This record gives sequence, structure tokens and C-alpha cells, in this order.
Amino acid sequence: MKAFIVEDSRMAREELKDLLLVHESIQLCGEAGNPRDALPLILAEQPELLFLDINMPGKNGFELLEELDYEPKVIFITAYEEYALRSFEFTTVDYLLKPISVSRLKTAIERLTLFSSDAEADDAGFSPLEIDSGVLLREGINCHWVYLKDICYFESYGNYTQVYWGMNKAMIYRAMSKIEKRLPEKYFFRANRQHIVNIAAIKSVESWGNSSYRLQIMAGGDNSTNEIDVSRRHSIRFKELFGL
Repeated sequence: MKAFIVEDSRMAREELKDLLLVHESIQLCGEAGNPRDALPLILAEQPELLFLDINMPGKNGFELLEELDYEPKVIFITAYEEYALRSFEFTTVDYLLKPISVSRLKTAIERLTLFSSDAEADDAGFSPLEIDSGVLLREGINCHWVYLKDICYFESYGNYTQVYWGMNKAMIYRAMSKIEKRLPEKYFFRANRQHIVNIAAIKSVESWGNSSYRLQIMAGGDNSTNEIDVSRRHSIRFKELFGL
């Protein structure tokens, strides 16, 4: 896989290149110390994978990605953990905190294979699921076997979706729009652009705002709840479902 490094520290670039020597599946095609210099090189080389720092001189790593005319896979490299959720707006394979260890980089490279397999599965046109179906939620190299009826709700993060069941959650590489196509409409409801809820997990409903509703969703084995608002756009179907 052709890869490109964008990192403002020359020492960090050299260390990463040394670590990548043992990974024969990765072929570096270039490097740059800032987004300004990186952009024309990336557009010319069209690498499949970017090793990308976030905080750099001038534009940051996110701004660089927004300027690209295609979507490479990205392994973010940063000293700042608070950017993790924002990273899921892009085609993120992994999020590495500095300093990078040999084992952690190995895990990130292994995720590339799983990541590509999930992308192929998205295009395979699977049939809709039943409420009693078991589903395999793949979160990087970790897998969770969950029954659809036990999932409380889904939350969108760009190309990723956070799945909540019981007192657990997993961030999986699957756009929520693709998940929605496989869910049985009788049991799951699209509350707004960011959330799909299991109707059985709704604990209470209250009127909220202008002809809309606020849902209390069960979110754990301790009877705790999370609040999810029904958008005005989806309120009509919500009324039909519950005879409101």
C-alpha cells in the first residue's frame, strides 16, 4: 500500500520511517513537514494511506484532508487525545498518540486489512436483519457478538457509528446510513440525522420544542438513560408509530 507521511517534526518522521521498515506491505512514496508542502505532493502521488499529524504550522491535518479531492485512509499521529472524535469524520484507520510504540504501530497496520474487509462488506448488498439476529461488531482488531434486540441506539460519527448496548459501546467503521438499510423498520426508528433508536429501549417520551419530542433511552444495566431529541423532520413518523 502506497503511503505518505505528513509530520512537522523531522525527528518524528525519521522515527516513523524506521518503524515502518519491518512492514513490507507499506511503501512510502513521500513525506512533508506541513500541509502546504504536502498538498501538491499528495495530489500527484495519490497515496492510499496517510500518516498524518494534526497540529502543524499553518493548516492542521484536518484542513489538509478537506482540501483533497479523494479520500485516502488515514492513521492520525498526535500528542493530543482530544481530537479523537473529530478524526472519525474522515476515513480513519487508527489514532496513535505520541510517542508511537512498535506494538501500537503494528496494531494500526493490522487494522488496515480489517478496515478494507469492512469496506468491501458495505458494498456487498446484504439483506435486512431480523430483530433476533446476532451481529458481529468489529472495532479495529476487537470483535463483539451482539443481538440486534439488545442494541439501544446508534450514533453517527461520519464514516463511523457508535453502537450502544447494555453498558457497552463500540465504534465501528460503518456509516449509519448503511446500517439503517439493514435494520427492521418495525423495531428501529430514525430520530434525527445522528441517531437511530431501538423502539423497545425508549423509556419515556415528552413533548419538546415546536411539534417535536425528547426521548429517554435506556443506556445501561443500571437503569440509566440518555436523552435523544426527535427532529421535526422525523416527528411525523414518530406520531404514526405511537398514535400521538
